[in-house]
Amino acid sequence: MFVAAAATQAVFAKPAFMMYFDQWHTTTLPDRSVTAGVNYVITAFAQSDIFNSGTCGFGVGAATEASRATFARNVAQTLDNLGYDCVDIDWEYPGGNGEDYKQKPNDQKVQEIETYPLLLQAIKAAIGKKELSIAVPGRLEDMIAFTAEKVPLINETVDHVNVMTYDLMNRRISTTEHHTSIKGSLSSIDTYIQRGMSPSKLILGFAFYAKWFTTQPGVQCTTPTGCATAVLEGADGNDTGLSGAVTFEVANYNADLAFADAMEKGRTDAEAGGMWYWDAGEGMYWTWDSAELIARKFQEVVAARGLGGVMAWSLAQDSHDWSHLKAMQAGVAGMQ
Repeated sequence: MFVAAAATQAVFAKPAFMMYFDQWHTTTLPDRSVTAGVNYVITAFAQSDIFNSGTCGFGVGAATEASRATFARNVAQTLDNLGYDCVDIDWEYPGGNGEDYKQKPNDQKVQEIETYPLLLQAIKAAIGKKELSIAVPGRLEDMIAFTAEKVPLINETVDHVNVMTYDLMNRRISTTEHHTSIKGSLSSIDTYIQRGMSPSKLILGFAFYAKWFTTQPGVQCTTPTGCATAVLEGADGNDTGLSGAVTFEVANYNADLAFADAMEKGRTDAEAGGMWYWDAGEGMYWTWDSAELIARKFQEVVAARGLGGVMAWSLAQDSHDWSHLKAMQAGVAGMQ
């Protein structure tokens, strides 16, 4: 996926307060009092039949010096044509573990570990003073291209590294875990720092949605994590339909009774710093972030590690009461 980005108030403003604004959620939007302080809006996604139908196009574009030059030139021209200030590359999983990992195993993507930083270098050279950000995985298992050898090269090239410290639990995992938490966020951030990423370039990610996972029949899920799940992914890598995500949109609180029930009865795992709820009747494990835990993340992750800012996916998904966005707004204000 290819994302064009716009800096909305002050270029190179610190701390960075980034909001992804996706094309699927545009109806109910916050007023200016709620978005005050946001200095980067990342419009997701630039229209492309190639890049929005998977990530194979990135691998092709990165493959050779000639293809990288063409790719970078096209990015720079697009920024100029549309008047954008910066660009966010949302490859997410160079080197493997993407949506197609069963169809194209990781051993067929090894070359992307080498070509990913080269593609970023070509893009940065082509766009000049305009900023370059990247969206990167939060799970250690997915940081295939972000080795101790390659991270310093990436760090030298990009302006911001948007760490997806969410979706840490997915359908490939067979026991329940928090999809986002303080403990999980620290693990992700510390790994990037240890491998050579500058803390000031790291952007902590927040998700404006909860995730749910069906638990194994007969399981009594009485602890925050560690319950056996049902089979969430088929042998071919396809979704079995036994897990999913629900955004914090006002419509979902009104229409999805299981979700609303989880939000009302959720429990805090104080040690790990994550919200959870097990619906015994439906056999569903829910995991999400609260406004209170967002505030803790600013202290225990952002400030503690000296990070450059925060971002969220995505703006209009918090329309129930904007409490997550407001918590981020307060946290950023406290950084200044």
